[in-house]
Amino acid sequence: MTGMTNPAQAKAAKEATDWIIRLHEAPEDRKLKAELDAWCAQDPLHLDAWNATRRTADLMAGIAPLGADQAKDGKADWQRFLDARRASEDDLADVRTAAGEDAIAARAEETAKVIAAQSRFKKRGNTSWRGIGLGGLAIAASLVAAIIGPRIATEMQADHFTKTAEITTVTLADNSTVTLAPESAIKVRMDGTTRFVELLSGEAFFEVTPDPQKPFTVGADAVTVTVLGTGFDVSDTAGRSSVAVEHGLVRVENAPTVPPVSELLEAGQQARVSRDGQVRRSTAPASQIAAWRHNQLIAQDQPLGEIVDRLRRYYTGTIVITDAELSRQTVTGVYRLDDPVSALRGMARAQKATVREITPWLLVVSPS
Repeated sequence: MTGMTNPAQAKAAKEATDWIIRLHEAPEDRKLKAELDAWCAQDPLHLDAWNATRRTADLMAGIAPLGADQAKDGKADWQRFLDARRASEDDLADVRTAAGEDAIAARAEETAKVIAAQSRFKKRGNTSWRGIGLGGLAIAASLVAAIIGPRIATEMQADHFTKTAEITTVTLADNSTVTLAPESAIKVRMDGTTRFVELLSGEAFFEVTPDPQKPFTVGADAVTVTVLGTGFDVSDTAGRSSVAVEHGLVRVENAPTVPPVSELLEAGQQARVSRDGQVRRSTAPASQIAAWRHNQLIAQDQPLGEIVDRLRRYYTGTIVITDAELSRQTVTGVYRLDDPVSALRGMARAQKATVREITPWLLVVSPS
């Protein structure tokens, strides 16, 4: 059986997932159930997607990932599921030489199917993957591929990357260090004349060894940051790059824009630069720069959706905000990143919202 590459199937699978969430929010709503019946009757693809997604949701509601005491490496199996990638160097070479996104999506889908077929979960009750069927498995795998596919593509380019909820520090050839936030990736180029690090995704804190003869440069989506010796944080999110300086001095540039961006930042200063060259500067105590290194998420009048985007990297599952207006409401506070569920509930309470656990790996935030 081939993977699900049909755009109509992918669209149906996404809509079926939306129906699961809506029904969980209002399980006794007869009108909603009638609308679901009508949607299923519109197209056989809709019915197939609904059946597969419902069975997958039932399965995931009835199983739990193995705990650290049950896995040799102390990693929960669901974490392995989300972080599925690179079965072997040969597989990687094949994908790197294949053409475009279809190859990456297919690799992610195949990885998802292999993991799904293995006994990676401890069952509660008699539910099993067998009940999903081959067609349903393709749809379930495609849903997983939508999550892990982009990450696989990034990791294949990266020299160093981190998993969900993982923070790691890398020492470069010049003795500079890079601390990677969860779900982050960098590509490094060091030679006789160049010190360049590309932030492929996520966020990283750089502690740079001074070398006036070889400036240290960091590239992110919307900016280039040049330093001689300093400590600073760079993040890349949704077409905007942010730079915050803990100590020292950096220059932030975006040459392709008109007019070009060129901002000089010193300790305690931050700049957010969009792809079109818009710059928003702000200040913060140096002690709050890259607070994630100390398991703190600091929000200062920022949209809930934006803060949840940062929190997602610490939660081994999916967080969904059902209401656009709720997502735009601003949040202020300090939250613990080592307990993302409690942090999310705290944010929700401040907005008079509710957090519901649909499965052990799906949290839904909605107005109360």
